[in-house]
Amino acid sequence: MNLQSQLATFQEQSRGLTLHERAALCCQVAKQLEKAGEYEAASEVLSEFWSERNGPPKLEGLDELTGAEILLRVGTLAGWLGSANTAESSQETAKNMITRSIEIFGKLDLSQRVAEARSDLALCYWREGSFDEARIHLSDALACVGDSEIDLKVVLLIRAGIVEVWAQRLNQALSLYEEAAPLLEQSQDHALKGAFHNELALLFTRLGTAENREYYLDRALIESAAAIFYFEQAGNDRYLARVENNVGFLFFKIGRHSEAHSHLDRARHLFLGLKDVETVAQVDDTRARTLLAEGRLREAERFARAAVQTLEKGDEQALLAEALTTYGIALARMGNHARSRALLQRAIEVAETAGDLEGAGRAHLSIIEEMGGQTSATELASIYQSAADLLQRSQDPSVGKRLIACARTAIEALGNSESENREAADHSWEGFSFKEKILDCERALIERALREANGSVTRAARLLGFKHHQSLISLINSRHKELLKTRTAVRKRRRHIFSKARKIRTKIVGPEPGSAQISILHAEDSKAIANLINEMFSGEAWRVELCVDGDSALRKLTSDERYDLLVVDNELPGLSGLDLVKRARKMTHRRRTPIVMLSGNDCETEAWRAGVDAFLKKPEQISELPSTISRLLKVDVKAEP
Repeated sequence: MNLQSQLATFQEQSRGLTLHERAALCCQVAKQLEKAGEYEAASEVLSEFWSERNGPPKLEGLDELTGAEILLRVGTLAGWLGSANTAESSQETAKNMITRSIEIFGKLDLSQRVAEARSDLALCYWREGSFDEARIHLSDALACVGDSEIDLKVVLLIRAGIVEVWAQRLNQALSLYEEAAPLLEQSQDHALKGAFHNELALLFTRLGTAENREYYLDRALIESAAAIFYFEQAGNDRYLARVENNVGFLFFKIGRHSEAHSHLDRARHLFLGLKDVETVAQVDDTRARTLLAEGRLREAERFARAAVQTLEKGDEQALLAEALTTYGIALARMGNHARSRALLQRAIEVAETAGDLEGAGRAHLSIIEEMGGQTSATELASIYQSAADLLQRSQDPSVGKRLIACARTAIEALGNSESENREAADHSWEGFSFKEKILDCERALIERALREANGSVTRAARLLGFKHHQSLISLINSRHKELLKTRTAVRKRRRHIFSKARKIRTKIVGPEPGSAQISILHAEDSKAIANLINEMFSGEAWRVELCVDGDSALRKLTSDERYDLLVVDNELPGLSGLDLVKRARKMTHRRRTPIVMLSGNDCETEAWRAGVDAFLKKPEQISELPSTISRLLKVDVKAEP
């Protein structure tokens, strides 16, 4: 049924109804139109009860429940309209009305209605960039939903995933979407399925571009195609346009710029037809980034400026902070450093005020990247420290790479400043030493790396970009002995030289008699390696359980089965070893389980970042597996001929 027919049917159905019946019908039809992205039509349907867009709804003559339903529909619609039209204070108005509806639903003990209202309230906070508040409301809503409310639970999980993607907590987002997937199979709602596949495509885009994984990028294109199919089935042009924008973003991130422009052209055309100026601004921001990647600076500056001018009129502060950052980068590359610095500083303030710490941290890094040569060494160190503090919880792999590159920029600048200081004739700054400043910065970076690596020098060295951990040990022993207490205690390792691995029997002395048996989960798809390790540990009084792919290993980890240690290969069918480690580290009951990655490919740095406790290269370091297990489980290892 097209829009005109739907509105005509509504007019026909509403004739002769009582006030309460009309209100209920208005809410039902407005909700359907809102779901289809027809916000203006939904507003028209509610006009009897909401005649003034900037005013509250008319609730006279309605009982509490019906009034709460009107408040929820009007509040939710006000949020969508404010977002599309970049109306100032629209999200605050929407939050007030939705909050009033929650109070009434709670008073009437209607938990399902409370959950739905909290979901819409969370969207308002998300649009403002207040991710923590959005997360809290969605968590509370999920706690209110019963198992029978499948569609509502899927909506909540999708929206929770959207928040985590924007907050760069990509692993949490993936877990939420994986929880939603089996529930979605039971739904007949095409629009809901389209929304799921669209958001999953965006997540895979971020994962694929951050980790340079073709598998994720292929999945992003597949999920986008699925989203287009379901949105076409639902007749939802607004969300079709959003898919086009997301695909344009994907092609921009992988450097296929002409294809990016084609999809962005289609998205912009559709959004202009819908008069959705806020999302047109998002498209313009993506266009500006694409043009920057192509070196077309003047065009990029023009689109970035247009995006900022539009978003400044609304409440979507996280989007505004991103657009300000893009605009600042464009001006920096054009040589307008003063204006660029002001824009990037404003991006930081906007993001921090909204609670978008990731956005603020990325803007800090942009100052170092784009204007490192125009910024004093001490200021660079200060900016870097602020960025590191803001981004310390980031799960985006690209953020870690940027932090390391910016740290080197800051250290190099401090080093150059020290050299210039030694050569300068004027030494009027009595007592000041750049060398001490360099050492302070170096010490702070090493201390942070050791802290994040839980005291492991090997892991810290990888985080800092050293090729070998001995380089870091040398720095600590020679220049930063005060950090010796920060690293874990040095343990003596026994090294075994294996002439023929099959002739070696290794005995691990397990727990005391009567205590629990040691249990190890081994994820390995190579039959030869699995048999070799199984033979090494044969005859021992402890259990080794083998999984030949990542998906089956994940199912084992999500169960309540006890495992004292995990041995994981990276190149697994299905879920990779790195992803398996990341997922394990997000599970409460696996967070402290020791993990050894035994891999044949060069992924040691990524493994440390994922959260392993030890990394061994196969086949040459297989012989070190017994002593590594001994160290991690604190049991004795005895080699027997």
